[in-house]
Amino acid sequence: MTMVFGRKKSKGGDTDDASRYEDEYIEYDEYGDSDEYDETDYAADEYDAQFGEPAARGPETGPFDFADVADRLESIAEQRLDLGSVIVPVPPGGQLQVEMTPDGAPQAVHLATQHGRITVAAYAAPKSAGQWRSVAADLAETLRKDGAQVSVVQGPWGRELHAVTQGADLRFIGVDGYRWMVRLVAAGPSGAADENTPLVAAARAVMSETVVRRGDEPLPVREPLPVVLPQELADQLAAAHQQQLAAQQQAMQAQMAAMQGGPAYQPEQAPAEPRRGAEGSAMQQLGLS
Repeated sequence: MTMVFGRKKSKGGDTDDASRYEDEYIEYDEYGDSDEYDETDYAADEYDAQFGEPAARGPETGPFDFADVADRLESIAEQRLDLGSVIVPVPPGGQLQVEMTPDGAPQAVHLATQHGRITVAAYAAPKSAGQWRSVAADLAETLRKDGAQVSVVQGPWGRELHAVTQGADLRFIGVDGYRWMVRLVAAGPSGAADENTPLVAAARAVMSETVVRRGDEPLPVREPLPVVLPQELADQLAAAHQQQLAAQQQAMQAQMAAMQGGPAYQPEQAPAEPRRGAEGSAMQQLGLS
């Protein structure tokens, strides 16, 4: 598994449209984390005619609640990527892409495959199901306003959104759980998000094995559950971020020196190590060999 670190982009690239819609629909409702949930903006008959009812899933088909499968996770932990709020399988040959905020904190994690990119995220929800129902309607409306061709299709968990945008084809899959909702976005080139494609098959396989760790903290409805990177990955990400900051600082100092007509900035050189001599090699003289 290869790790690629990057910042969130707003324009360009085949999968940037997916990033645009990952957080755009989220609004921090006044509804608390309770049984109360208002969907009066959506007429039930009109919505059900368009989206249908969610399909029932068996006990062996995910996504799973962490509390229900915690005792089984230890035996397959090496085959899963633990991101705190979600635990996901990584497709064979998949690359891990981490998007960072300007201050270096992880913002989103993507699974890049040869067919396209898969992004899984979890959100706070009421105890009763229904959040994906309203989120899908909001998202479809936003996509259409932006000029995308959107169709509603039936998948293993019920309604899915298929969107064709200028930059990428997208497939949105959502599932309601107890106090959480999990949503997957599959993004790829033209035709990649059509039914019976390798990308959609991989996306559904990932969703079926995803585990959601909701936690007990009260949270506003639709608030994203936090992404927490494994320590080894977090250390690599922090090191990469520091290197990037150092390179930016050096480039800025060189630019300032050039603008002022002085010599370009040169980092201070460390003292040269002793050369090999009669007393032995430099490493021997330093007592390191």
